[in-house]
Amino acid sequence: QVQLVESGGGLVQAGGSLGLSCARASSGYTMGWFRQVPGKEREFVAAISWSGSITFYADSVKGRFTISRDNAKNTMYLQMNSLKPEDTAVYYCAANPRLLVRPPGVGDMDDWGKGTLVTVSA
Repeated sequence: QVQLVESGGGLVQAGGSLGLSCARASSGYTMGWFRQVPGKEREFVAAISWSGSITFYADSVKGRFTISRDNAKNTMYLQMNSLKPEDTAVYYCAANPRLLVRPPGVGDMDDWGKGTLVTVSA
């Protein structure tokens, strides 16, 4: 297994922007971002294929978040704009060695990072 490493979390005001990075992203053909609030299940946020030609987004972030990857830098990104307090969560990056043709679930992903906290204040 490959240990992925997230960075870029922090505190931001509602309406602001924040960018997350995930290092060692070459381990997965499909890479994804998930998030979890204490006491709730981990949920899908966004995913991207190796080439970047296929992306999936949760309805709650569509139009506000953008997922991308730079395979030469072995890094995946999540640009988050127009942040809302309900986006507050620990964000995890994850990898799947196969091409997925649908938004992945938690059980689809093989490798995970330890997470980075994003806090959006009202």
